[in-house]
Amino acid sequence: MTGQSSAIVSAAPALSHRSGLGWGLVGVTAFSLTVPLTRLAADDGFPALLIGSGRAVVAAGLAVAVLLLTRQARPSRRQWARIAVVAAGVVAGFPLLTSYALVTAPASHGAVVIGLLPAATAVMAVLGGHERVPGSFWLFATLGAVAVVAFAALQNGGLGALHGSDLLLFGAVLAAAIGYAEGGLLARELGAWQTISWALVISAPVMFVLATVSFVRTPPAAGAVAWLAFGYLALVSAYLGFFAWYRGLAVGPMARVSQVQLVQPVLSIGWATLLLGEDLTWTTVLGGLAVIGCAGFAVRARLAG
Repeated sequence: MTGQSSAIVSAAPALSHRSGLGWGLVGVTAFSLTVPLTRLAADDGFPALLIGSGRAVVAAGLAVAVLLLTRQARPSRRQWARIAVVAAGVVAGFPLLTSYALVTAPASHGAVVIGLLPAATAVMAVLGGHERVPGSFWLFATLGAVAVVAFAALQNGGLGALHGSDLLLFGAVLAAAIGYAEGGLLARELGAWQTISWALVISAPVMFVLATVSFVRTPPAAGAVAWLAFGYLALVSAYLGFFAWYRGLAVGPMARVSQVQLVQPVLSIGWATLLLGEDLTWTTVLGGLAVIGCAGFAVRARLAG
């Protein structure tokens, strides 16, 4: 009996870890369409401001309905402050910055730059959790940042030729990393879908004003495909995808689950090729491999530490 009991106990954590990785993969797969579909909507007449803010408004309406139907208890005052950090990162910062960046930047280009996100998320988790990590972690995280800058510069014609869209993408990575790290920790207290739901609720007034201003100033002259893309961004990228992603981070361990993000730029580049007909150049392939490799080594160094 003792042997059987110990076998059961030792198997439980492994199952939990696989569950975290599984949920993380579902979330990353859902998010992998975000960059290509944002570019598609922008190309077909959606203003960048409306893409970034409007999807949050639609998702917030759904979140309010779900929270009311399930009668969720309100977060504490301290939790509200942390929810505001999540909202600033993943509800406002990342969607708005990527929407403006992808007006001019190809989706595959954006996917490679955003490929730095796993390392950036690991850095934010280390800083927020005051973890002690080996020097190799900081080395590979720095190399990943250098690889992204070099890739962006080469695609734009050489060093010193970074475009404004690249700076917006760098800002989007930083915003998402902060929101992911804080949201993963908060999901352990509130629950995965509750965390993103409250984040959408707290940001709804500001996002509603921005969406209204954009709609009145420049009504979208978009076709059915663009509206479908916007619908996916609102329902999945802004809301349902976080059900799985924050669930995976909450089950954890966060450092290991964050490795799943390494497949996101690969999937996004594939979607950009299939849906947008973008050319898959050697610069994109090599740049993507370099960024993913550095991010992967950084996350593994953190695990080893």
